[in-house]
Amino acid sequence: MWAWSAILKHMGLQCKMSHYQASKKWENLKKRYKELKYPPEGVTECPNTWFLFSLMDDALHDRLQGKAPILTAPNDSSNGDFLPRCRPRKRRAPVTEISLANDLIAGGPEIEITLSGDEDGEEAVTLEGSGLTKGCTLEVFDKEDGRNNDSHKMDRERALWRREKAVLDRELAALERARALLDREKATLERERAIIERERALMEKEKVILDKERDVVHNERVALEKEKASLNRTSTEPARAEEETGSSGAVNSETTDRKKQLLYLFEKLLEGI
Repeated sequence: MWAWSAILKHMGLQCKMSHYQASKKWENLKKRYKELKYPPEGVTECPNTWFLFSLMDDALHDRLQGKAPILTAPNDSSNGDFLPRCRPRKRRAPVTEISLANDLIAGGPEIEITLSGDEDGEEAVTLEGSGLTKGCTLEVFDKEDGRNNDSHKMDRERALWRREKAVLDRELAALERARALLDREKATLERERAIIERERALMEKEKVILDKERDVVHNERVALEKEKASLNRTSTEPARAEEETGSSGAVNSETTDRKKQLLYLFEKLLEGI
């Protein structure tokens, strides 16, 4: 405990803060430093916003050695410069901040406050006058520091939540755009499918027409073959019969030539198709 007493005396905080309060303040400063030095993932912090960051960084990395005087343990006679240690007393009901402030304003009698967490156990301290006011003010500052740390942590969590929400909103918008693009492609495919169906139906109709024309050409070819066979049979008859039927044969020959020409044209047409 003497080390904290020496530090408090050197800083001019004797009768203003106990060694327990100073130790607690130091722990709060280290906690604040670690939060700025190693922020959570996804949270960006600017350490320079805290005016004690560089000093704490030097202190925790042993860069302040030789820059401060060496303090000696206080004598027993100088213990009166620090918050007194009294024998343990029976714990009384806790005093709220409101009643404490009212007592300070009214200038009432002395109030007994119980401090816990000291390395020697519980410590009951009786304060009055300016010493009570200063000690209570430091405890209020510690509470305010804790509340500020909690508020700062909540602000970081709230900022992280907002960033995550913004990312989810962007992903949702991208999914909506992809869905709209798929709908447009689906509509295009449906239109192309309808066009292909119409072309297929038209080709089926043209195929039926070509089959009918092919049947007609086939029938005409069969008829021409029959006529050709009959003409070959009539060519072997006597010349007299040929003279008698000369005029009619010439007519039939002309008709046969015309049909042959038509048959030839149809065959070429079918070959081209």
